[in-house]
Amino acid sequence: MELRHLQYLVAVVEEGTVTAAAARLHVAQPGVSAQLRQLERELGEPLLTRTSRGVTPTAAGEAVLPYARAALAAVEGAQLAVDELKGLVRGRVAVGMAPSLAATDLPDLLAEFRRAHPAVEISLREGTSEALLAQLVAGEVDLVWAGVAGDPPPGVATRTITEQPLVAVGLDVDEVGLEELLHRPLMCMSPGTGPRGAFDAACASAGVRPSVAFEAGDPLLLARLSARGLGVAVLPASAIRAVGLDVGVARLVPEVRSRIELAWRADGPNGPAARALIAAARARS
Repeated sequence: MELRHLQYLVAVVEEGTVTAAAARLHVAQPGVSAQLRQLERELGEPLLTRTSRGVTPTAAGEAVLPYARAALAAVEGAQLAVDELKGLVRGRVAVGMAPSLAATDLPDLLAEFRRAHPAVEISLREGTSEALLAQLVAGEVDLVWAGVAGDPPPGVATRTITEQPLVAVGLDVDEVGLEELLHRPLMCMSPGTGPRGAFDAACASAGVRPSVAFEAGDPLLLARLSARGLGVAVLPASAIRAVGLDVGVARLVPEVRSRIELAWRADGPNGPAARALIAAARARS
């Protein structure tokens, strides 16, 4: 097995076709196909399903992908480690952020990091906390800011950035019980987000089964809909402060809190750039 075999496999899966992968790697398409067939013969299993519409990984391919990415990252990291010893930080770092955390200080952190390490290429992607943590485990992102309700997945290390209470938006009372929400049109963040996970867990613990009429990934959208009288939105308190709407906000009783966590792979391949960003983020928390 050669390194280029793994490089070609990762490129084909990410691009979706052999043609696009060959163009990305600046090699001939037949060469990519031949190398992939050789890798499949060595492993004794087909790694890709080829159709007229593109290429997708088989179950064996999915199992191999994390190791292929780790091997490629390790090779790149060898050179980056030498640069690091010279006082340089280079390379790439992929950051994941849940949309509900747009009001945090992540933009300030990334701006400061870019000024300190201009040679680092930073990419940012959004998604639900659940999806981003899965991408972290798979090696698709290096660190994640996510809302977390329960325990993180195995192999993921976390540091709590902050905890924030959930509030009911659109009520002219100081506090409201979970049972009382059963009688109102309810709006919540999408499943897979940290605030939604915290709310669902609290309802289950209280034996309450609310009916959610409207779901969205953007807490500011839900806050605006609630301000227009379309229902009661259960949201992190920080989202309401960020949007600055003149709308009634009630505390939930019992209190429900959602944690904002910085998460990274505990034992996975974190290059110098990722380690530097993790250290900078931990220093701010």
